[in-house]
Amino acid sequence: MSTLPSSSETNAEPHPTVAWDDKPAIKQVTLRATLLGLTIGSLVLISNFQFGLQTGWVSMMSLPSALLACAFFKQVWPAFFPDSPPITDVETVFVQSMAVAVGTGPLAYGFVGVIPAIEKFLTFEESGGSRTQGESFTLNQLLLWSLALAFFGIFFAVPLRKQVIVREKLPFPSGSATAILIAVLNGSEVLQEVSKSELLEMRNRRLDQCPEVLRPNMGDDSNELLLANSVQSDGYDSTSNDLEEETTEESGTYKENISILIRTFIPASAYTIISYFFPILKAIPIFGTYLSKNYLWEFQPSPAYIGQGIIMGLPTVSYMMVGCVLGWGILAPIAKYAGWIPPDADVHDWERGVQGWILWCSLSVMVADSVVGFIVITIRSIVKFLMVDEKKVLLNKVWDDSFESMLLEEELAMNSVKSRTSSVRRNDFVRLVSADDDNEVDSKHLVKYTTVLSGLAVSSILCILFVISIFGIEIIPLYAMITALIIALFLSILGIRALGETDLNPVSGIGKLSQLIFALIIPRNHPGAILVNLVAGGVAEAGAQQAGDLMQDLKTGHLLGASPRAQFVAQIIGATWSVILSSLMYICYNKVYTIPNEQIRIPTAVVWIDCARLVTGKGLPHKSMECALVLGSIFAVLSLVKNVYRDNESAEKWLVWIPSGVAVGVGIYNSPSFTIARFIGGYLSHIWLEKHKGDMNAKTKMIIFSSGLVLGEGVCSIFNMLFTSMDVPHF
Repeated sequence: MSTLPSSSETNAEPHPTVAWDDKPAIKQVTLRATLLGLTIGSLVLISNFQFGLQTGWVSMMSLPSALLACAFFKQVWPAFFPDSPPITDVETVFVQSMAVAVGTGPLAYGFVGVIPAIEKFLTFEESGGSRTQGESFTLNQLLLWSLALAFFGIFFAVPLRKQVIVREKLPFPSGSATAILIAVLNGSEVLQEVSKSELLEMRNRRLDQCPEVLRPNMGDDSNELLLANSVQSDGYDSTSNDLEEETTEESGTYKENISILIRTFIPASAYTIISYFFPILKAIPIFGTYLSKNYLWEFQPSPAYIGQGIIMGLPTVSYMMVGCVLGWGILAPIAKYAGWIPPDADVHDWERGVQGWILWCSLSVMVADSVVGFIVITIRSIVKFLMVDEKKVLLNKVWDDSFESMLLEEELAMNSVKSRTSSVRRNDFVRLVSADDDNEVDSKHLVKYTTVLSGLAVSSILCILFVISIFGIEIIPLYAMITALIIALFLSILGIRALGETDLNPVSGIGKLSQLIFALIIPRNHPGAILVNLVAGGVAEAGAQQAGDLMQDLKTGHLLGASPRAQFVAQIIGATWSVILSSLMYICYNKVYTIPNEQIRIPTAVVWIDCARLVTGKGLPHKSMECALVLGSIFAVLSLVKNVYRDNESAEKWLVWIPSGVAVGVGIYNSPSFTIARFIGGYLSHIWLEKHKGDMNAKTKMIIFSSGLVLGEGVCSIFNMLFTSMDVPHF
């Protein structure tokens, strides 16, 4: 194992010469990485703002952020600074972490949901007399609101890192894929954690390939040594020729991925600009004018929508399509012909029209699915605790998992030794390690416990003070904010675990759960009960979003050996910049566009306000309660079955046919044009993956392909905003 290199040696040599255990010491918090992270993050934020307001959907964009960082440092930076140190994989992790922190601001701070819900739909009475309907927030108020929500989720996540990533080793699929991409593009090693049984299978496979006379005589205790010795001859650090070949392969992979990103970015950008001048491209009535006018059955050939469908995958978009057909093809016509909807109501009317009616069905499905899933997870945790004989030992373990991981003084240097001795293979940029070992970085690269505790206290106090200063303590009582933060803490844990296991952070469902809980805490006769409900949900959603973002980035960093402290700094800097840029972007959208409109429908805001009204006891449209109860009951049962059998391997084949309530609900409340394009993208991804089954490189290319589509349309949306502000005519 190599010794720790000096700073000059580290900067001067290519990164593959630095071992995983030594990489946290490489300088990662650099000015060039900070500026690039803020720039890439700003592009992602602009993209997410458009799609967030249009659809309520945003993306972390981890992979394209890492790819753009590598492209800049390999192509642009050397042209201006040829003598500067080369890019390292851990520096790329820093850039990517910061870009994600900036780019997800629109969702984390409620600019695609809670804020427009309060601005556009909250009535004077529902706000407790504190706001008039349609009253816009000032820039100072938006900045205070964003600052209130920006940091406490980060401090929530840090203590959980050791348990979730180091010990349990939750997969975090997107975070792991990003780590592999960065490793390939930088020619460095990445951890792949495998079980003892997998190591044994690899040992037996290699033994079977050896002549019997040459097989070594050793017991099972020597599995790792045998495997290490048996593959040492073909390791990537064996000869200079191997290194040259791998360097060439890495360069080719990098250029190919950049080419894919550019080739998809350009047509998506072109579509965005052309669609401004030809609005028909945003709503093609391929199903006929009647269905288009009355039920919004249209097709929008948006490259970004198709790209998002590719990222989501066929199962999710199929469930969304089920919701689309159920809502807009079955429920809406029934409600209209039965007279449950006023005959003169416009389809775009969220209160009296079709959209307003089926929205309650959507809410019931999503809430039922979220609540049942939460209940199952809670019961499983309680049962697991009760079945443990030595509960004191378990409690001590929980304490260690949550708090001792923060204590630099208590972190043992043995972790570093373990990670060095657990290496069993180093080949093709992959270093296999036993999943039974805690492969942890040196304690000096972790975040100090004093930083976490003081940061958690300060960010929580600022959250309470800023929110109360915006809305007034008469409307938002102190106990409500304290309760909201406590609830946000527990729901953030749920969000982190869901993201780690399924690659989906259910922040929307978490917000709805918080709204349900607060409906029981805040009296219905409290002035501004609906406003309090919205604020509490926004706090929970922000905490879950921030905690999930950081934990996924920490997974990427852990696999590559990055410094957790450096990633923590990246998240803080990125969140700070995102506070400013998100507030400014929201002001710009409000000034340029009349929101909501046909293109910027802010469906998430509608869901927020209607869910708040539902749980606080407002009457529903005619017959919508009955329909909502029936659908909610059905999907509660389906969710129960799906969650109970989720970990049963024999049930995998038929579980996929049980739709996700959250995805079905999204398909109901969004218009068909939103879902159809995504379904096409999901189906294309299915065909591609079936054709290249087992090929991780093919999956990476697919994600980069789709990311280029999303980035191209999202970034160029700023041109459409400029055209609108200058009153450029349409054709």
